[in-house]
Amino acid sequence: MESGAGAYNPRTAEEVFRDFRGRRAGMIKALTTDVEKFYKQCDPEKENLCLYGLPDETWEVTLPAEEVPPELPEPALGINFARDGMEEKDWLALVAVHSDAWLLAVAFYFGARFGFDKDARRRLFQMINNLPTIFEVVTGSVKKQSKEKTPSSKSNKPISKTPQHQDSQTKPSKAPPPKDEEDSGEEDDEEEDDEEHGNTLCGACGDNYANDEFWICCDMCEKWFHGKCVKITPARAEHIKQYKCPACSNNKRARA
Repeated sequence: MESGAGAYNPRTAEEVFRDFRGRRAGMIKALTTDVEKFYKQCDPEKENLCLYGLPDETWEVTLPAEEVPPELPEPALGINFARDGMEEKDWLALVAVHSDAWLLAVAFYFGARFGFDKDARRRLFQMINNLPTIFEVVTGSVKKQSKEKTPSSKSNKPISKTPQHQDSQTKPSKAPPPKDEEDSGEEDDEEEDDEEHGNTLCGACGDNYANDEFWICCDMCEKWFHGKCVKITPARAEHIKQYKCPACSNNKRARA
């Protein structure tokens, strides 16, 4: 299947990893920020459907490849049939598990096809293993920061930019907090904070916090998100009293 295979065949461990990350990002979007669209496309009345992640960080739900054997390993077949027979969150978690298995199959298919040696296979696995699984991102089971290290989301205003505690009146800003050069103790504390925030993961894409990125915290599940991943700008965040991420908003609609 052309769409499932992508437009190129990666031939090094680094190229395979880029392919892996692109497909992974697309599938995470389907199961988080694009979940309503994904849910509708998985109609149980249709034939066996598969969720494909594409190298350009997009996704599609479609029929499996017709040729036998297919060009690439195929994703789990018939994900749409279980949609209405399970709780939505359980169904999404099940699809996430199968998606993780497919991504690994595709990555190591490339490794076998292009004759990766032991060192290349180890390097590829280590790069993959440094990322949280799709299941961890979708279910929120990614290792969380302790409450002492995570920001408070109890204020009425969504906290933005950096995953750290800020005064509720602080406006979203792209500029990092100023450092007091005269107080070396404060500098040490802020350096430690930067390290801690670097381990904070976006609830949508699963990537780490990076400097100068706008972030927002969900007041329901207390997960942090890149503003670009949930389509929230700093200006829009100013007018949100209580921010709910796409997953929490969808769960509320499902219960209604």
